[in-house]
Amino acid sequence: MRNWATSRLVAQMVTMSPPVQKVPSDPRLPKQVDVVVIGGGIVGASTAFFLARKGVSVALCEKGEIGGEQSSRNWGWCRTLSRDPRELPLAIESLSIWRQLNELTGRETGFRQCGILSLCATEAEMADARRTDDEARLYQSDARMIGPDELRRLVPGTEKPWLGAHFAPSDGRAEPALAAPAIAEGARDLGAHVLTNCAVRGVETEAGAVSRVVTEKGPITCQAVVLAGGVWSRLMCHSLGIRLPQLNVQGNVMRTAPLDGGPEVSVRGRGFGLRKRLDGGYNIAYGLSNEAQIVPDSFRYLFDFLPRLMIERKSVRLRLGKRFWQEALDARAWAMDEVSPFERTRILDPKVIQSDMDAALHNLRAAFPIFHKAEIVDSWGGLIDATPDAVPVISAVDEVPGFFLSTGYSGHGFGIGPGAGRLTAEIVTGDATVVDPAPFSFNRLRKGSKPVLKQDLRQLPLR
Repeated sequence: MRNWATSRLVAQMVTMSPPVQKVPSDPRLPKQVDVVVIGGGIVGASTAFFLARKGVSVALCEKGEIGGEQSSRNWGWCRTLSRDPRELPLAIESLSIWRQLNELTGRETGFRQCGILSLCATEAEMADARRTDDEARLYQSDARMIGPDELRRLVPGTEKPWLGAHFAPSDGRAEPALAAPAIAEGARDLGAHVLTNCAVRGVETEAGAVSRVVTEKGPITCQAVVLAGGVWSRLMCHSLGIRLPQLNVQGNVMRTAPLDGGPEVSVRGRGFGLRKRLDGGYNIAYGLSNEAQIVPDSFRYLFDFLPRLMIERKSVRLRLGKRFWQEALDARAWAMDEVSPFERTRILDPKVIQSDMDAALHNLRAAFPIFHKAEIVDSWGGLIDATPDAVPVISAVDEVPGFFLSTGYSGHGFGIGPGAGRLTAEIVTGDATVVDPAPFSFNRLRKGSKPVLKQDLRQLPLR
């Protein structure tokens, strides 16, 4: 295993917000591969890694830098706690992979098993946690309810009178700035081509089936394409005549300088979330709400998202901003020899919503006074690709044989990314899948279908 010293990591990180471990591009474009993966976030990198492990020739194409967008801008949690039951088997599989990932890739991903707990301050929060605990137990999760005494032993220093918490001791944390780059480099070690600053302009077909992709650097002949483009997936699908109901919400994270005396366990409470970093500092987020800017596709997919919006109306803030006009003016179709929207914006770097960061720090300090000593050294925003039911699409697309989607992770992609990559690779190759892929089928999001939300599942018999 390679030992990357901290000084070397800092020196090689890409300058952006937040800084990400640099992955150099292959110098040449391959003429032909079996599979092209579009998108170098953690899902795309993991898909390329598991395809390469199967001996499949694969090219991973990223328009900017590996892990440059939401894959490096999230909380860094690797959790089974509080998962939608449809995602829980995949989350458990992914956690198993996280534990081996440093060894599998030969690199530091930052994964550490630390446990994650969700604090409960009210009886309503306790009741919701118990329902989630009952669901998790069906899948042999080790999550459990704990009382105030055990809670204080796990997270000393809190001054609030918590009623209890939902605790998953096997859950962990990893470093978003390191993980996707480590996995992509691991894929390259296995023979994958890794191409950065190499946008895919489009997918071409012969007799209706995938035949090649056209990148800004030239074409690559292939038999299959996996679109793992995060918030860009919707636009690429539209260029192929595929309707993908996916919208974006913004999350925000800040980090502190190293701080002694804070929790080792990752913690979520009302209005804050935190996890310890490898450097001894903390990532802190708000977690109480996300901002969704109104864009033209908000109207196109209004009826797809309306049921979820009604349930989450207190936690999603709708805002009309400059992104409406940016997306309204963006081309929705372009020629293969033209500069595409993917080249015009190499890395999405939205301005942080400072009011969310101020609220998170206030709430955290009220719960854990030690954070009055915390020095905030950086903050950033990121755009999250969301589906109407908050469950990803990991699926073939029937209309275009050889075209596969792995997108719409709705803020859960980092933690389940390695497992999702394995599942995607198995779907592409037609192998037996590690979990049932049916909940992630693209067909559930067809126009006219009613999304099944997590709240709806609780009205169904447990099985």
